[in-house]
Amino acid sequence: MTIDSHQHFWKYNPESHAWIDDAMTTIRRDFLPSELKSVCIENGIDGCVAVQADQTLAETDFLLDLAQRHDFIKGVVGWADLRDKNVDEILESYASHKKLKGWRHVVQEEPDTNFLLRPDFLRGISYLEKYGFTYDILVFPHQLGAVLEFVKRFPHQKFVIDHVAKPYIKDSFYEGWAVLMKAIAQHENVYCKVSGMITEADYNSWTPEQLHPYLHHILEIFGSERLMFGSDWPVCLVAGNYGQVKAVIMDFISGLGENDQNRIMGGNAVAFYRL
Repeated sequence: MTIDSHQHFWKYNPESHAWIDDAMTTIRRDFLPSELKSVCIENGIDGCVAVQADQTLAETDFLLDLAQRHDFIKGVVGWADLRDKNVDEILESYASHKKLKGWRHVVQEEPDTNFLLRPDFLRGISYLEKYGFTYDILVFPHQLGAVLEFVKRFPHQKFVIDHVAKPYIKDSFYEGWAVLMKAIAQHENVYCKVSGMITEADYNSWTPEQLHPYLHHILEIFGSERLMFGSDWPVCLVAGNYGQVKAVIMDFISGLGENDQNRIMGGNAVAFYRL
């Protein structure tokens, strides 16, 4: 089964989606399952994981409602305030939703570089394992030092790094990102999504070759057993199209064995998120 481990849905709102800046006007509109279903069929995708884009419980409920009505949405990564003093009760209230697989916070936008290490957030994360929830780590490279300390504290919690930690491909930033990613990858409970890369390069002039050093590195350190393909649709549309995103990854892994390719293109997502 081919699974897109990372995509979004939204009804565009200028306030809640203020992160969609003037360089991203292409995606200043609604993106809903009927559109993605057609794209998935065109690209041979059997199912997807819908990931939160807004930090409200209403967003989680919105995605769960879509997932209930559309079978190709195999799982949801929602948002809850993991710093809330009643976080255990909040998590318990969602535990019965079979398609709710995990949670994410937009840590990349937090001004505190060590946000992940603050006691109230750590307390919230500590409750995830008992409910079988995963956690998606969304950060920029300058936050990877905190990520390393963070994952060390929870050796049995299932983590996945979104968008290969968003390296500054456009500026050819590599070494610092590579060193910390290698250290993080030593923790076998941490996976990595091969997603969101073309939007970290130049929107208009990126080439697959510019992505190859980063792809080579994550394949070397995570192996085919802990990588999962994700499109980051519709955000990817500001720099390309779905077919291009998939082709970059398929071409890159074409030299691997069939089992390795299948793991990256769906098997790992199925296992990680229990789809």
